[in-house]
Amino acid sequence: MSSNVRKIAEALVNSGALKFGNFKLKSGVTSPYYVDLTWLLSSPEDFRSVTTIIADEVKPIIHSSKVNKLATIELKGALLLPSIAAMLKLPCVVIRKESKTYGLTDRITGGEIHKGDRVIFFDDVITSGASKLEAIKPIEEAGGKIEAIVVVVDREQGGKQELEKHGYQVKPITTISEIAKTLVSTKSLTPNQAEKILKTLKERELNSKT
Repeated sequence: MSSNVRKIAEALVNSGALKFGNFKLKSGVTSPYYVDLTWLLSSPEDFRSVTTIIADEVKPIIHSSKVNKLATIELKGALLLPSIAAMLKLPCVVIRKESKTYGLTDRITGGEIHKGDRVIFFDDVITSGASKLEAIKPIEEAGGKIEAIVVVVDREQGGKQELEKHGYQVKPITTISEIAKTLVSTKSLTPNQAEKILKTLKERELNSKT
């Protein structure tokens, strides 16, 4: 296992960001586990560890693609990205899910996207990819170019492949199967809990073949 995967996996457990139960996802499917990176806010050391890893993973893309701006969607990604942007010394913007009816009503807030901006779009997790496609629209309409989509955890439910079909480069820092296997090896997760996670991946794989 890579040290970054191990650190992220441990941070999810330490902060309570990895939960088990019966959760309905935005895509409409139900899941026996849920990853909520907002819980990193309650654990400063884990927050620092994860955001530092993200910043380090993003640096090569910034240099190779001459990225000059970062973007994310409210709410969860927006709680992490400002700290990452500060480390990288790059401006960032947040895409609202919908326009406001008062004050500054634009969907893009915290700054502006200009024609020719090279943007990395960041979010916490990816499931179906639908919310990423929706959030990217205002950036592209303003003339920005998405150089890469970076997510912390790929739930491995087809979102990465869907975005790649649309021509986007997608970089997950880790996957849910890597996290499950890592936590079992460190005895931070029981084999039964890991099986609940991996079972959802097997079911998706079977469904995709029918």
